[in-house]
Amino acid sequence: MTVQLMQGSEAIAEAAIMAGCRFFAGYPFTPFTELLECMAHKLPAAGGACVNASSEIEAVNMALGAAATGSRAATGSCGQGLALMQEGIAELALNELPVVLFNMARGQQDYFQATRGGGWGDYRTIAFAPRDIPEAIEHTQLLFHLADLYRTPVLLYGDYVIAHSSVGVEITPARFPATPPKDWALDGSADGTGRARQIWTWAMGKPNTPGPGASQSWERIAAKYARIEATEARHEARHAQDADVLIVSFGTTSVFVDRVVDELRSLGVRAGSFRPVSLWPFPGPALEQATRGCSHVLVYELNAGQMVDDVRVHAADRSAVRFIGGVSQDISGMRQGDLFSIEALRRRVMDVLGLSVGAQ
Repeated sequence: MTVQLMQGSEAIAEAAIMAGCRFFAGYPFTPFTELLECMAHKLPAAGGACVNASSEIEAVNMALGAAATGSRAATGSCGQGLALMQEGIAELALNELPVVLFNMARGQQDYFQATRGGGWGDYRTIAFAPRDIPEAIEHTQLLFHLADLYRTPVLLYGDYVIAHSSVGVEITPARFPATPPKDWALDGSADGTGRARQIWTWAMGKPNTPGPGASQSWERIAAKYARIEATEARHEARHAQDADVLIVSFGTTSVFVDRVVDELRSLGVRAGSFRPVSLWPFPGPALEQATRGCSHVLVYELNAGQMVDDVRVHAADRSAVRFIGGVSQDISGMRQGDLFSIEALRRRVMDVLGLSVGAQ
C-alpha cells in the first residue's frame, strides 16, 4: 500500500476494517463524528454494517450484541458520550465480550474515565493513548487483537488533534499470534442441540448444569485483569537513563514534551521524558525505575490533575512530583486550549527549574 494523505478519523477507520471490524455503531458527537462518518462510508464495502444509533446507550448495546455473535465490533464517542456507555462497558467486561471503544476526546479530562470507569462491578478497561495518527493506526489493530485475546472491552483514547489532522500514512496489516477460538459465540450453531449457549458468564456451565455462580465468576475475571496488568503495560521513555528532570505526559502532548526535552539537553540540563502508552495497565514499575535519582518529576497533562495521581503512587520519590499542566480548552470546548503548545510547556518547565525562557 502506498503512502496516502489521510485525516486521522479516516486512517483509524481503515485500520479498524483491516483488523477485521465488521460492526460499528455510534451517535454523532464532535470530534467523534468524522470517525462514524468514515465507518458508515467504508464498512459496508468490506461486508460489514455501520449503524447511526439514536443514542450512545443504544450504540454500546448494539456493539455488545454484535460481539456476542463473535463478530469484531466497535463503538465510540467523545468522553461525554462514553459516560453514557459506562453500564454497557461494565456489562461487556463482566460478560467477557470483546469490543473496541474509540474515545475521540475533547481534551485530556477523560483520564479518570478511561482508567477507572464508571460502571458497576470489578473490572478494568485496557486503554491506549496514541501520540499521533501513525501510532493510532498501530494501536487500533493491536486493540482488536487484545480484545479477542482477553475477551474484554478495550479503549483507544484519541482527541481532536488525532481525529482532525491530516498526515501521510501507509496502513499495512499488523500480524499477531492466533487468539482463542470463539466457541462461546452465539452464532446459532447450537440451537436445538441441547447445548445452547448464553453470554451471562456466571451462569455458564456444562449443558443442563449450573454455572460457577457470581462469586467464582468475578474472582476468575479479577484474576484475568491481574494477568493483564502484569503483562500488557507499555511505555516510551527518552533520555530517562540519566535524567535529573523527567517530564511525564500522555497522548498528543508528548510530542511537545520531547521537543522541550531536546531543548533542555542542548542547554546542558539532564532532562528526559516518560510516556505511558497504556493508561491502563499503567506502567508503574517502569516509571519507578525511570524516576530513581530525579530531583524533578514534572507531570504535563491538560486537566486539573488526573494522571498525576498515578505518577505520585509510582514515582521513586513522590516529593519530587510536581504538576505543571492545567485545564486547557478553547472557547468552543471542543479541543485543547492555550496550554497545548511548546511555548506554554517551555515556560512552565523553565519556571520550575529557575531558567530564563530566552536561554535556549
